[in-house]
Amino acid sequence: MVIIIFIIVLWYSGLFFQTFFLHRYAAHQTFKMSKFGEKLCYVLTWITQGSNYLSAYGYGVMHRLHHAYADTEKDPHSPKYDANLFAMMWRTKKIYQQINEQKAKIEDKFTKNVPQWKAFDRFASSWGSRIGWAVLYTLFFYFFATAWWQWLLLPVAYMMAPIHGVIINWFGHIYGYVNFKVSDTSKNLLRFDWLMMGEAYHNNHHKHGGRANFGGVRWHEIDVTYCIMILLDKMKLIKLNPVAVVKREI
Repeated sequence: MVIIIFIIVLWYSGLFFQTFFLHRYAAHQTFKMSKFGEKLCYVLTWITQGSNYLSAYGYGVMHRLHHAYADTEKDPHSPKYDANLFAMMWRTKKIYQQINEQKAKIEDKFTKNVPQWKAFDRFASSWGSRIGWAVLYTLFFYFFATAWWQWLLLPVAYMMAPIHGVIINWFGHIYGYVNFKVSDTSKNLLRFDWLMMGEAYHNNHHKHGGRANFGGVRWHEIDVTYCIMILLDKMKLIKLNPVAVVKREI
């Protein structure tokens, strides 16, 4: 039971900072926060994502490219241009690294105001950091795993962020329903997003990319991350941008 709880905590804590900090803040800037809050989010992203830490700069720029070129050959991740999900994620990894290491030529509009903490990213993305976290995860399993099948969850701990990515960027462009006509294949993967904390409302998000609330178009579309953001806004820890009320088209 301890191992199951551990995986659940890793899943939702890492996912929260992916969608809250990397996606809604770094890529889309749907809210504002202090420089201290920004630095704190970097550290908490490293703690919660551990061996699969993602840079706010690398993620933010790559995600802006995804929106600009969704389902075209310039899209960093599209099921239309890769034979399988593993090929798509490998290509995504290479593009992310090129952006994060500033080896790719990127137009200014995709990098404007994307937060960057180079020194921390070098540390958190280093092999020393990644291997260190992997060792800690393995030791945790060594001491707390009570059945052989629980060890099958160890690779999930190692690769949590890529798993989050493939759920949305592969399955979220193949399965689900749509509320809006868009120029790409994005779909709302789940009717109530208990798994991805609002990220699964992918069609809604592609239609209204700058909207902090990914759900709220139908009664059952509850965006858990946005609910937390409302609380943080009321506590004056962040300042949400105004969120427009939208209605589905289909």
